Amino acid sequence: MSTLEVNEVFVGRPSVLGAKRDVPVYSAIAKSRVDTSSLKLDEINLAGDDQADRTVHGGVDKAVYVYPAAHYAAWSEQGFAVVAGDFGENASVAGADEHDVRVGDVWSWGDALVQVSQPRTPCFKLAMKTGRKDVIPAMIDSGRSGWYLRVLRTGEVPTSGHMTLEERDPVNPTIAEVYVASFTNVAQLDEDRRARYWALLDRVLAAPSLSRQYRDGLETAKRRWEERNAG
Repeated sequence: MSTLEVNEVFVGRPSVLGAKRDVPVYSAIAKSRVDTSSLKLDEINLAGDDQADRTVHGGVDKAVYVYPAAHYAAWSEQGFAVVAGDFGENASVAGADEHDVRVGDVWSWGDALVQVSQPRTPCFKLAMKTGRKDVIPAMIDSGRSGWYLRVLRTGEVPTSGHMTLEERDPVNPTIAEVYVASFTNVAQLDEDRRARYWALLDRVLAAPSLSRQYRDGLETAKRRWEERNAG
């Protein structure tokens, strides 16, 4: 796997997605397909894209959200009426999934250079967009999360064509492994499996390209577990 085929690219601006406790919820998860042959990618966004709340969405470590096109059929088989773009992804791709892509992978995309930073963690806005609260546990259980990219070099990127793998450290965890480290219920593991889990978590935390926000969340969860089970 040295290339990813870019099938479609999507962008969107914040708008009212719905309401929560009678308060409007703004989001840019509703995106439209880009019809031009290319567009500009800067350090934060594709041209025409934005986020409503950059404390939890977007930013330098989550400039582009990539989603494997092969997952759409699996969602449909589970009864979710979704098509490309419905998950708020910026790029729908073919050729790899979460088991193939590693944190820290560097890809060239047109003139730009991008790096895998973390998986996507689903939030309530995805449930509002799809009209299904169960989409959140379904994404977590299936691991069909997609992944985020940070921008190492800005430039013009094509809306179809390829991303090419330029750099990879095979020691780094896959996106699927990061998800296992994030959502495993440690209390339900026996001693041997728990030891393997902690080894995996340590390897995930050792990945230098894992986003700071994601790393902080994992470190906090680990510390709380250790405090609860001290002695």
